Amino acid sequence: MSDQSALFPGKQFISTVLDALETKTAMSGGLARVYLMRAAMAGVIIGVMYLTTFAVISAFASIGEGDWVNVGKLVGSMVFGFALVFIYYSKSELLTSNMMIVSIGAYYRRTTPLKSLRILLMCYGGNFIGGLAVAIMVAGSSMADGAMGAQLDAAVEHKLAYFDHGLAGMSDLFMRAVLCNFMINLGMLLVYNGVIKEDITKVLAMVMSVFVFAFVGFEHSVANTVVFTVSALTHGLDYGLALAQLGIVLVGNFVGGGLLIGWYYAYANDDRKFLRKQLARHSEDAE
Repeated sequence: MSDQSALFPGKQFISTVLDALETKTAMSGGLARVYLMRAAMAGVIIGVMYLTTFAVISAFASIGEGDWVNVGKLVGSMVFGFALVFIYYSKSELLTSNMMIVSIGAYYRRTTPLKSLRILLMCYGGNFIGGLAVAIMVAGSSMADGAMGAQLDAAVEHKLAYFDHGLAGMSDLFMRAVLCNFMINLGMLLVYNGVIKEDITKVLAMVMSVFVFAFVGFEHSVANTVVFTVSALTHGLDYGLALAQLGIVLVGNFVGGGLLIGWYYAYANDDRKFLRKQLARHSEDAE
């Protein structure tokens, strides 16, 4: 019989994800309050790290005539990469990685549509609550004033400006959302696949996956939700455009993480048909 570990090298990844799905399903059902708390912590982490990113960019932008602003974006994107590290090691719950997990569970029929939807809705709700907590603290302080506040306004303006270009702009937004969660869950695939043993290598994989989406300008639904919430409580927000933006990004994130990583690798590592063929061949040989 052929070496299955060579034919299906992602089996440990799938097994790890399905174990995580079982935990998330149990928590979102019998320990809903705790699950929401873990999701809220992810929202808080993203909010704090996004604010730090704005602070880094504004610090570099203040050097000279603003010639260092692109260096600030590079450094800020690297700093934001640690958000995923903090979320992973604090055992917090992030919507975008759960899109991959429930998709793999659906492929292997280890969950139901209702349970998957419960996980995703509760996780997104918790992420929003965490972001709202950060927004309330920002609104009660001077953090959104000055240069950092200007970077926040610029980010929100940029995220809503896609709609100025009609269908082309919405297509641009969608594709950036697809690539965003593709990168996030590509990083998580490397963390979960069992090949990487050292924590430092896992950290580098997660930081780089987030760095790519942040620096290139991909769109992340939870990060956008947090930024819009902070902006709404500090500088005002066009709620209609913000909700439309989030709707497109949520779908794009699901395609990128749920289908292009989750479903793709679930299919690529499904050895069930292979095993049936091997058994049938051995039965024929025995006869």
